[in-house]
Amino acid sequence: MERELKNDPRVKELFEVIVHLEDPVECARFFRDLCTLTELKAMAERWQVAQMLSEDIPYRKISQRTGASTATITRIARWLKYGEGGYRIMLERVRKQV
Repeated sequence: MERELKNDPRVKELFEVIVHLEDPVECARFFRDLCTLTELKAMAERWQVAQMLSEDIPYRKISQRTGASTATITRIARWLKYGEGGYRIMLERVRKQV
């Protein structure tokens, strides 16, 4: 499935479109049209969990603060460690801006 996604021209086109979003307002408009509120909240939760994991906050505290299940937190931790590096790239960029 992972390879199928990477080779899917529709997915590639979506990523190209996302790269062209110019600011947070434009991004919010696009993603609100593209995703359901549930999908957006899930993505926001994952990002928050990734940030907290990068700060070495314990899983239980992350779960209490975000409402994310420990299974979700574990999955995100695995992607942080063994994934494509996307979380790490963005965490580093955000840190540099602060």
